[in-house]
Amino acid sequence: MIKKELLDILACPQCKNPVKLNHDSTGLLCEQCKLQYEIRDDIPIMLIDEAKPLDESSNGK
Repeated sequence: MIKKELLDILACPQCKNPVKLNHDSTGLLCEQCKLQYEIRDDIPIMLIDEAKPLDESSNGK
């Protein structure tokens, strides 16, 4: 699980807007870019090339 302190300072590397955890805490969502950044072994992979586009079912709502 990502600590709140880390989540508070993380930003999307593409648009620099804040990110938030998805509903099952397996990724970080950027609503602006419609991208999800995977979390592997409690480490967020904040690489634009590895981000996955969001679809309507994975936006955490």
